[in-house]
Amino acid sequence: MASMDFLSNPISIATTALSIILAFLILIHKLHQKQGKKKYHPIGGTIFNQLINFNRVHHYMTDLAGKYRTYRLISPFRNEIYTADPANVEYMLKTNFENYGKGEYNYTILRDLLGDGIFTVDGDKWRQQRKVSSYEFSTRVLRDFSSTVFRKNVAKLANIVSEAASSNQTMDIQDLFMKSTLDSIFKVAFGVELDSMCGSSEEGAKFSNAFDDSSATTLLRYVDISWKIKKALNIGSEAKLKKNMKLVDDFVYKLIRGKIEKLNKSQDDSSLEKEDILSRFLQLSETDPEYLRDIILNFIIAGKDTTAAALSWFIYMLCKHPAIQERLAQEIKEATNMKEITDVANFAASLSEEALEKMQYLHAALTETLRLYPSVPVDAKICFSDDTLPDGFSVRKGDMVAYQPYAMGRMRFIWGDNAEEFKPERWLDESGIFRQESPFKFTAFQAGPRICLGKEFAYRQMKIFAAVLLGCFVFKLSDDKKAVNYRTMITLHIDGGLHVRAFHRLRSHTPI
Repeated sequence: MASMDFLSNPISIATTALSIILAFLILIHKLHQKQGKKKYHPIGGTIFNQLINFNRVHHYMTDLAGKYRTYRLISPFRNEIYTADPANVEYMLKTNFENYGKGEYNYTILRDLLGDGIFTVDGDKWRQQRKVSSYEFSTRVLRDFSSTVFRKNVAKLANIVSEAASSNQTMDIQDLFMKSTLDSIFKVAFGVELDSMCGSSEEGAKFSNAFDDSSATTLLRYVDISWKIKKALNIGSEAKLKKNMKLVDDFVYKLIRGKIEKLNKSQDDSSLEKEDILSRFLQLSETDPEYLRDIILNFIIAGKDTTAAALSWFIYMLCKHPAIQERLAQEIKEATNMKEITDVANFAASLSEEALEKMQYLHAALTETLRLYPSVPVDAKICFSDDTLPDGFSVRKGDMVAYQPYAMGRMRFIWGDNAEEFKPERWLDESGIFRQESPFKFTAFQAGPRICLGKEFAYRQMKIFAAVLLGCFVFKLSDDKKAVNYRTMITLHIDGGLHVRAFHRLRSHTPI
């Protein structure tokens, strides 16, 4: 069993890196022999360096990006190329889009969690889902329906925050955001009242935890070359993933069965609400449960994790910059013409599109948060045929080529000497109006044909949540001295949550 224990621990594998790197030296020599007149990006290290630095992998890759802009990590199977160069990003995501896709490598890693969903496939499968999803996200019905859901759920969240503020209790605001956005995406996407935020759905909470753990284990596959062996032997992280995926799948298939039964019973009822996305997919597309399962999990990772993580980092930034927090509160007050908020539910319900549109500094502050803490910190593609990037360096067929939103947000050659500072003003013009940047420079929502369909959807949810919470409360970290870091997974969660105290904005007592 000693060998089993070794395989179950990726850190133990990392300790063998020195001997394996000796073999890599031979591999590197052979690579140089084959290069001829072609130039290849400088070598920044090996994937074993990634494994050793797994818990701080975005720091590690940011350091390399600052040194090289674009670099290679050598692995036993292929080159892995990481770029922070906007010209290279534009080339991959737009100019030569057809040559850079998910490919079999990414698909194999992501398939257990996300199946044949829009984030894992290329070609006709991707185009078909993109077409249907694009239509759904462009409808006014979905916009109005989702806004109503967001307002109701932020009112529930605000009531929980209010109770914590009244009793001077610390809360994990990230956990509350995760529950609230999960409730929101289940209602908007699937027409289901999950209500995990109020603690009434233990099943929903188990699903959410299993989904998060599955995301972390799935990302580990990119640096753990032994994952296929572990999966075959059902040991270590892969055994845990299998157990978590059973919880996830059981929950999702139960949801699908319930939705199909409800629609079948109500086919003759023209008054049945069909605003949710799953109902529309059932009307427009095939009803294979596995296909629907994949769509559902892709929507969840897009609509729950990303928004909740962004809002969590946003609150963290405002706790670190109280003057910006106060400026935002003042803008919200002016945009809504609310002198005093006496009823949170009424305030949330009264948030109009016009008022949200006036909150330009809020839009800038959310965008600045995403620049520094993008919800998807790295996005990997596979090169389908030999190519040369705009920087003049070559890539080979089968190479993994990834752009790095997390590292790019910290590059001085992109954002200037104050790149690592939180400055919402960098997004505003002289009139205080939000100013867009190139999506190949600000890559939080991807760009080109695969640009995030839910971008406006996400901004609307974040602005509604932020406007209500900052209009009603002041937030402070429960412990200013405690380090706040990310958990390495597909999306950029705060490791261990974000523990804060909230204070009623209109109360006379002074926050402590």
